Amino acid sequence: MPVVGFVTVSERRSIIGAHASVFRVTDTSSGVAVVVWRREPQLKVLLLHRRVFGESFAGDWAWTSPGGAREPDESAAATAGRELFEETGLELECVPVAAPYGSAPPGFDVDVFVAEARADDIVFLSEEHDRYEWVDPDELDRCQPAWVPAMYLAVLELAGLIRHA
Repeated sequence: MPVVGFVTVSERRSIIGAHASVFRVTDTSSGVAVVVWRREPQLKVLLLHRRVFGESFAGDWAWTSPGGAREPDESAAATAGRELFEETGLELECVPVAAPYGSAPPGFDVDVFVAEARADDIVFLSEEHDRYEWVDPDELDRCQPAWVPAMYLAVLELAGLIRHA
């Protein structure tokens, strides 16, 4: 059963390491994306807004699912759990999904996971993000570039959560 992690920022820093750079944007082609969803009662998907580029940032990668770069010798599943917790404070079961990447850049290696949150789970943002929203699947087009929302929709469909025409 999914649970939420109730931790303060200082507790989170002690867990992930006081020297972790929360503002770094990793230049890597290997990482994970975690598509977090819940029912309210309709389906909602969690999106995070990157703070590092400023509150009004609206370019590529402004709105994303939780996720990030894999550390050396870290499994994709471990990365998914770590990134989800670091960015949201949520401790959820991350289930791998074989998602198509559509027009993703060549050589872009992303392992995709889905995670179900409860309606009462509380998100604790890291310093990397300034806000979050639970959005309807038809609002995922705010994510850029265009292959990202297409991937999110494909993940939701593969997980049996939506039917995409």
